[in-house]
Amino acid sequence: MTKISGIYAASMSVLNSDLSLNIEKTISHAENLIDQGCHGTAIFGSTGQAQLIPIFEKIKLLNHLSESKYKEKHLIGTGLNSLNETINLMKISVSLNFKKFLIMPPAYYKYQDKDVINFYTKIIDAVPESKIILYNFEKLCGYKFSIECVEKLVHKFPDQIVGVKDSSYNLFEKLKLENFSVMPGSESKLLKGLESGCSGIITATCNATSQLARKVYDDFKEKKDHSLNQKLVNVRNTFEKYNLISALHTLFSKENKIYGNLLPPLSLLSEVDERNLLQSLKDLNFETKSQLAA
Repeated sequence: MTKISGIYAASMSVLNSDLSLNIEKTISHAENLIDQGCHGTAIFGSTGQAQLIPIFEKIKLLNHLSESKYKEKHLIGTGLNSLNETINLMKISVSLNFKKFLIMPPAYYKYQDKDVINFYTKIIDAVPESKIILYNFEKLCGYKFSIECVEKLVHKFPDQIVGVKDSSYNLFEKLKLENFSVMPGSESKLLKGLESGCSGIITATCNATSQLARKVYDDFKEKKDHSLNQKLVNVRNTFEKYNLISALHTLFSKENKIYGNLLPPLSLLSEVDERNLLQSLKDLNFETKSQLAA
């Protein structure tokens, strides 16, 4: 398998006014991000409201996504606490020839490294064809991967555990494994990560920064000046002042009202926060209009 690398957006889900998933627009949004420079997307990550979207809608989207022109460029997030539901969704995905997954350990419960290893062992025993990107985000699930845990998983499952999305940022500068993708969850860590041997990034804000992030990535690979990196970092830092999902949907809804639909308890930014976000992006001379999906 080719190593997963480059700029990946944790793609947004697009909802109808009745809060059902708009399959067509969600897929076209993801494809548009790839057209704008992303090497791929993560479908149904936390940014895609995966934990809030019912399984039957996920399955319906996967059936349509299997016909996407960029089928090989999508990672599939499971966004489920239940082990059996995770396995069942993965088996359906594999039947549609999706084998690359982004999987976070279950939220709410307290557990240790040995329990995480057992969790992924059960998944891989049931779906041995899978290629799994571990999702390291203590803020969301309450567990933070240790370097030792990742190393043990890779040693035990070298063909299945192929990478990690590091949104806790305790791994990306220190974890060194051959033919293994380490991808921080923020544009602010892109250049530093690449300099440390990382493979790229998987981030929420690449929904808006795809072109800029790709330019920073390409400039590094081509050994060019890093003149745009600070702008990319500043844009990311601006979004981080707010809930990322709320900020992104608020921004995109200025061009297309359908992006204003969010599943509770999520909501758009307040009027004050919206004004501040848009003004801050304007002050950074960050052009977003051409980057928004129709």
